[in-house]
Amino acid sequence: MDIKDISSGARERMNKAIEALESHLSILRTGRANPGILKKVVVDYHGTPMPIDQLANITTPDSRTLNIQSWDRQALPLIERAIRDSDLGLNPNNKGDTIFISLPMLTEERRKDLVKNARSYAEEAKVAVRNIRKASLDDLKKLEGVGEDEMKRGETEVQKVTDEYIRRVDDTTTRKEQEILG
Repeated sequence: MDIKDISSGARERMNKAIEALESHLSILRTGRANPGILKKVVVDYHGTPMPIDQLANITTPDSRTLNIQSWDRQALPLIERAIRDSDLGLNPNNKGDTIFISLPMLTEERRKDLVKNARSYAEEAKVAVRNIRKASLDDLKKLEGVGEDEMKRGETEVQKVTDEYIRRVDDTTTRKEQEILG
């Protein structure tokens, strides 16, 4: 293992932290219908927990409606119950062969709560990035046969990567906040 390996390993792990942040942010409701808000809803289908998108087709006929068509009509009540029981605050309407979810307009208070959630997810991502930096710096210190100048270059490189990913967390969160407040 050398300095480049440590730097590229840190970059890969930090990428995963960004992906996790984007996944968390994708389930935050923005007032527009987005099938992504149902990503975390799991349906107990014949004793097996399954994500809704593996049981049904989710479409957005307009900007405030989600349409869920199950491939198995018997799964519709299960999907409806799972959505009601989720913490999304949605009220599904089962029409027999399709479930419609009308998304209410977001209140200013709800928008502020969503922004707080987004910032919380961002802080978690930043902590993850900083932990990766710390682990990478520890790995650098364990390298044998590396001169002081090379060690400093390695530390500088790891810090540059860290700064880049902290900026990406901030940019991603700012975009989501604008989407929520817009």
